[in-house]
Amino acid sequence: MDKIKKTDKQWQAQLSPEAYSVCREHGTEAPFSGEYYNFKGNGIYTCVCCGEKLFDSETKFDSGTGWPSFYESIEEEAITEIKDKSFGMLRVEVRCSKCDAHLGHVFSDGPEPTGLRYCINSVCLEFEEK
Repeated sequence: MDKIKKTDKQWQAQLSPEAYSVCREHGTEAPFSGEYYNFKGNGIYTCVCCGEKLFDSETKFDSGTGWPSFYESIEEEAITEIKDKSFGMLRVEVRCSKCDAHLGHVFSDGPEPTGLRYCINSVCLEFEEK
């Protein structure tokens, strides 16, 4: 997969201030505030930065956390996982493999069949209806 690389100025011109803060500066949107946390559409969630397909709505579930949650990515290569030791915690950060956008974190308290919970910021996603 070819990586997309842009300068900070290019990302700022492309993204909303909130999307830039979360995707490029590793921020987090407030829980229960995002467009997709309670969204029930049937389709594919893509990266707001590069359009890469990330998650299928069939794997979305209500985790009660206030962020869209999925139990698996659309394909293993779409997501990069990185150990995150910020804020005195050990977590696993989730990034888009194509453009390195910060998406959220993955936790091991999700439903079957994977037992994973990809907790993703809505502002990092766009939705394509099937």
